[in-house]
Amino acid sequence: MPKKGKAKNTVNKAKHSKLMDRKKNKLKKEATLRKERLKAILDKSKEK
Repeated sequence: MPKKGKAKNTVNKAKHSKLMDRKKNKLKKEATLRKERLKAILDKSKEK
């Protein structure tokens, strides 16, 4: 017989996936910022 009541772990899984998505987005944003900064530095050095 299946259990009655709300499904187990759904709240925790939703919270975990939300946090992991936030972490992934933060890492992607930092990586793109780093690339942009490097590109700007390289462009500046090429001008000189």
